[in-house]
Amino acid sequence: MTQQVEIGRGKTGRRAYALDEIGLVPSRRTRDPEEVSIAWQIDAYRFELPVVVAPMDSVVSPATAIEIGRLGGLAPLDLEGLWTRYDDPSSLLEECASLDSEAATKRLQEIYAAPIKEELIGQRISEIRESGVTTAVRLSPQRTVQYHKAVIDAGVDIFVIRGTTVSAEHVSGRAEPLNLKQFIYELDVPVIVGGCATYTAALHLMRTGAAGVLVGFGGGASHTTRNVLGVAVPMATAISDVAAARRDYMDESGGRYVHVIADGGMGTSGDIAKAIACGADAVMVGSPLARATEAPGHGFHWGSEAHHPDLPRGRRVAFGQVGSLEQILHGPSSVADGSMNLMGALKRVMASTGYSDIKEFQRVEVVVAPTQR
Repeated sequence: MTQQVEIGRGKTGRRAYALDEIGLVPSRRTRDPEEVSIAWQIDAYRFELPVVVAPMDSVVSPATAIEIGRLGGLAPLDLEGLWTRYDDPSSLLEECASLDSEAATKRLQEIYAAPIKEELIGQRISEIRESGVTTAVRLSPQRTVQYHKAVIDAGVDIFVIRGTTVSAEHVSGRAEPLNLKQFIYELDVPVIVGGCATYTAALHLMRTGAAGVLVGFGGGASHTTRNVLGVAVPMATAISDVAAARRDYMDESGGRYVHVIADGGMGTSGDIAKAIACGADAVMVGSPLARATEAPGHGFHWGSEAHHPDLPRGRRVAFGQVGSLEQILHGPSSVADGSMNLMGALKRVMASTGYSDIKEFQRVEVVVAPTQR
């Protein structure tokens, strides 16, 4: 039953929960972690890790996309980032990491003001494809119509349409909006679309034919959307609501399964486990992998919201470097804060609660638990 809380005499609101407000309950059965599978599959593509890396320049370059694919995950390249604006953005990425905090936003806006070069889209996709890993790219809804042909012609495997909030019914008097249903129908590749944070919005996105839906507003630690726009839905509740939409859409569509990917706020291995427990099939992570020695941000992390030309809703965050991509994902860990060996921790919690795969683990019991720091 929905719990409504009185905010004031003229307004009530639904009680919602963040990931750090819930806990997982061990069961009577435990397993050996080596007998646990954390693999998942979307369309024809199978991944050994339920990890989709956030398409941010500070984390995903063609080289890191290839390495993440080799390690078992998926890393979409942001086609509106530096890799499609400059032939070699290496020096600019170093500059982005060296900027003074007060000057960072203005300089990022200047660097990202350079136009996107369509020929670089095909070049970057080919570079990743030639390595043999599954190739994914990201565009915003605003740029999808303009550049999708170049993406498809280059032979991408998975197309990600990602924005702060993406709807199936965008209204605009200035330009013809993206018709998601028609667009997805005409493509020959699976499309992941989002973000969304409510049952109704997710159900509408699923009806467009999307293979996966992103839950949340992305950005996580680098996001300031809550401060700038006041938009915020705690992730535990958002994921659970969208998982309910997936269940109802399966009934409505005669069995079509849409994957739910939690996007934003996945800072530790515990967050990842709780997101899957709430119903996610995979998680989109950024900040944990921004700490990798191979990350192009050199220990700093920022997303596309940080350099928006009119209304920045993100910031550049300093995380430092703790180890390689392989160490962060697979260990061994040298810290006790949940920021390394993310997948080893996920296997261990699944084993501790008695579940053998991701779909089973979504049934784990959860409790509301006071935040402890």
